[in-house]
Amino acid sequence: MALRNIFKEGEPILRRKAREVVDIDERILTLLDDMRETMLRADGVGLAAPQVGVSKRIVIIKPDPDSEEIIEMINPVVSEKSGIQVGVEGCLSVDSSKNCKVARPMRLKIEYTDRDGNPHSEYAVGFKARVICHETDHLDGILFIDKEYKGR
Repeated sequence: MALRNIFKEGEPILRRKAREVVDIDERILTLLDDMRETMLRADGVGLAAPQVGVSKRIVIIKPDPDSEEIIEMINPVVSEKSGIQVGVEGCLSVDSSKNCKVARPMRLKIEYTDRDGNPHSEYAVGFKARVICHETDHLDGILFIDKEYKGR
C-alpha cells in the first residue's frame, strides 16, 4: 500500500465525470488499498478515486467514525432517496474554511460491486447516507460546496 496525493479544489479531475470500472484487476485492487491508507492517514470518512487523481467510479467510506469498518464501492449507483437531513460537511479536497451546510437524503439505496466482483444492494440511513452521497457526487464532478444549503 502507498499513500496517494489528495487533489485539491481547482484540479480539473475533480470536475470531470469518472469512468466506469470494467475489470477489477490488480491495478484496481492496489488503488483500493492505497485509497484506504490515504483516507485513514488524512483522518477522513470517505474518499473517491478522482480525489487521488484516478478517473474511475470507485469510493470508499467509513460509515461510522468510531468503527474500523470501511466499505469499498466500485461503480456505485444511488437508486432510491427519501427524507432530508441538513448538516455541515467538509472534504479532504476542499479547504476547511469552506465547510458548509448541505442537504442530503436521510435514507438511500446504494448498489455497487465489491473488490471480489460481488454485487451489493443495501439501504443506508443518516451519517452513512450522507457520506455515500458526498463521495458519489465526486464521481460526477460535484463538490459539496456546489450544494451549499441556504435554508434555515
